[in-house]
Amino acid sequence: MVVESRTATVRRTTSETSVEVELNLDGQGHAEVATGIGFLDHMLDSLARHALFDVRVRASGDLQVDEHHTTEDVAIGLGRALDRALGERRGIRRIAHAYAPLDEALALAVVDAGGRGYAVVEADFGGRRIGTLDGDLVRHFVETLARESRCTIHARVFCGTNDHHRAEALLKALARALDAATSLDPRRGDVPSTKGTLTE
Repeated sequence: MVVESRTATVRRTTSETSVEVELNLDGQGHAEVATGIGFLDHMLDSLARHALFDVRVRASGDLQVDEHHTTEDVAIGLGRALDRALGERRGIRRIAHAYAPLDEALALAVVDAGGRGYAVVEADFGGRRIGTLDGDLVRHFVETLARESRCTIHARVFCGTNDHHRAEALLKALARALDAATSLDPRRGDVPSTKGTLTE
């Protein structure tokens, strides 16, 4: 099976934000991120490292308002880059899951990279802040990523008392599941769907 480069670059500018994302699905886990939001940078770094994606994100936004627009637009850019890098989705494993613990916290993520953007996220951060990030934006980030990447993501935090640990466990589980779902199966040369397509 011959696979073209699974990379993508997305640039998006609005009156609220300017975002540039570069993504290589077959990377080594290198992250170069600067969004102006410390915990969002930490989440992106964790996602890249544990998915073994190479990710570069540059974002500037109206942080004088709050961090919502920047977080959402980074998720839009990353999701669109993931969708483009997957191309026809030929040869991918498509469906995968992963658990991730972090001390007292435990999370699960299940991913179907099947061309249908949908998310169910069971993780209540109650609007509490994690560093400079509204905890509820962790859930919104995952939901937006799912929609824009056209992946179905079910994510759940089972337990934990520290919100930093709970959010990081969730992102690590998601990263491991994305790595497995988007990886190439050497036995498969076709599109893993009875429809014969995952792009229509």
